[in-house]
Amino acid sequence: MTPENKSRELAARIRHASGCHNSVMPLHEPMFIGNEWHYVKECLDTGWVSSQGKFVDQFERDLESYTGSNHAIAVMNGTAALHLALLGAGVKAGDEVLTPSLSFVATANAICYCGATPHFVDVESLNLGLDATSLDEYLNSATELRDGTCYNCSTGRVIRALVVMHTFGIPSEMEAIQKLCKQYSLALVEDAAEGLGSHYQGQHVGTFGVTAALSFNGNKIMTTGGGGAVLCQGKVLAERLHHLSTTAKLKHPWQYHHDAVGYNYRMPNLNAALGCAQLEQMPEILRRKRTLHESYQQYFPWRGIELLKASGDREWNYWLMGLSLPSDYKLEIVLEELNSQGILARPVWQPLHQLPMFEVSPRMDLSCTERLASCIINIPSSAGVMDDAKNF
Repeated sequence: MTPENKSRELAARIRHASGCHNSVMPLHEPMFIGNEWHYVKECLDTGWVSSQGKFVDQFERDLESYTGSNHAIAVMNGTAALHLALLGAGVKAGDEVLTPSLSFVATANAICYCGATPHFVDVESLNLGLDATSLDEYLNSATELRDGTCYNCSTGRVIRALVVMHTFGIPSEMEAIQKLCKQYSLALVEDAAEGLGSHYQGQHVGTFGVTAALSFNGNKIMTTGGGGAVLCQGKVLAERLHHLSTTAKLKHPWQYHHDAVGYNYRMPNLNAALGCAQLEQMPEILRRKRTLHESYQQYFPWRGIELLKASGDREWNYWLMGLSLPSDYKLEIVLEELNSQGILARPVWQPLHQLPMFEVSPRMDLSCTERLASCIINIPSSAGVMDDAKNF
């Protein structure tokens, strides 16, 4: 059978699994079934549309309640949240920060915003998260501890922090990663941009590290249009990050006095209103996505194609569902065929160490990252896919 015919069969199987025969199946689109219109209209009616208003504060409190985090700071996007999270973890200019190469470019970009250098590490194939075992072996040979600070033996730079990415919302192996950070004196930062609604050993992702970042972009499990949030546990740190997110302006009825280099990162009230309504719908969104994944499970594995799953003591939000293709399937041919049929599948991100601006960044062996990037595709994962099937 030709690669093209195999790809056509795969397209038919994805449609059968989802039950959707609409001409276009988006990879992931938002679902508005609650108070979104009502809350946003209230902002318009009252004029509170910018970075002040009741919904910003309410959204932060709702996030704290939902995730179990002590503090949440709502900001304009997930990249801004990552930037603040890294600053909150103590990352400084000239530092190195360990981070998976299998991630969206914003993870490495935010490190660079701090004047630091991304140091790329590998992932494990089962849950696509950071491989703590291989990283331990690598750090044991490539670094040294001096007065409680980790140094890269090759560059002489301080390795200040470790960023954990919860890929497609699947929780990483946090117990082993926390031990690793303690052993090598690394600040733990969670890139939980994709992880809202996911838990590791009963604890919501984003609450294991010094800081964490969430994203509410239009393609995330819930959306504020654009938006993100920083999670942290300490009150003093939360107050500092909140201050930095509002251009470091000191409170005063009319004077403009700023005591630090701050950022115009605060989330507008309009976006927060949408977020409040979306958070109310999270149980239903998660239920629908779980049902879709269960339907995909009835059709995969098939001909060596495996459906991505979360293993062990993990509760996954099923943000993006994916397939791992065997070697006899050609990734580009599969993607071309699926997209030509309106199934808007996507590959994993290009590994960050292969991007031109990061080609000279320090790295460990990244063979697992490169292999996964060559064989995984994400398939339509919207919470409303099966509704589209019913309405066809």
